[in-house]
Amino acid sequence: MVYINSLQRNVNDSLVETILTLDALRDLGAREIIAVVPYMSYARQDARFNPGEAVSIQTIAKVFSLLRIDYLITVDMHLHRISDPNKLFNTRFYNITGVRELAKYFKTKHEIRRNETIIIGPDEEAEQWAKIMSSELGGLEYSILEKKRISAEKVLIDTRGVNVKDKKVIIVDDIISTGGTIVEAVKGLRELGAEDIMVGTVHPLLIGDAYNKLLRLKLKDLVGTNTILSPISKVSVAPAVLEALASIKAI
Repeated sequence: MVYINSLQRNVNDSLVETILTLDALRDLGAREIIAVVPYMSYARQDARFNPGEAVSIQTIAKVFSLLRIDYLITVDMHLHRISDPNKLFNTRFYNITGVRELAKYFKTKHEIRRNETIIIGPDEEAEQWAKIMSSELGGLEYSILEKKRISAEKVLIDTRGVNVKDKKVIIVDDIISTGGTIVEAVKGLRELGAEDIMVGTVHPLLIGDAYNKLLRLKLKDLVGTNTILSPISKVSVAPAVLEALASIKAI
């Protein structure tokens, strides 16, 4: 039995719906349950950033561990402070990526030339996705910017040492939330002489006025996957999910 639900639409309602359904499936006699959660809400709350806060992903994982699911598949889940997700969720955990599907999109829709295009990760955490994008596009050069967060919406981006003059740029990241990081990255790269700039993200949260902020940048392209439904969700992660399901069945 495969259950798929991305926890992005009415987050709390979707979470409760998922918990109730997975529990009912087991009670009704499902022999094996594979839960596919393309976007795992609350995953970024993986520490107590302010006194008295819940470590939300730990709480959700405790609930999932009680559901006795056999496999849990997520897509580019925020795992920066989670050393062992199998232990956390008490199941066999697969964190697959949607970046390969984004790379296929760029390859199909745009002329990508090795010496003319560079992949940019907007901060240190994005290096893993920049590497994947680079590999999928034939080993393109990639570089990482440095980010200093000032507040939830304000960031400073350091572009020193990055050579993008007269080059096409593909910025790739796992999540676009308020859009602040992308806005500052694009401004900095344009000051360095970047030509066309494209942006790809796996999870286009686009909180508040983020979408309009990004539109005002007049990007060559702006695309996200369908782990979250948004105006830029042009790329399906279904091929990546099917590949993960096939690997599980082959075990």
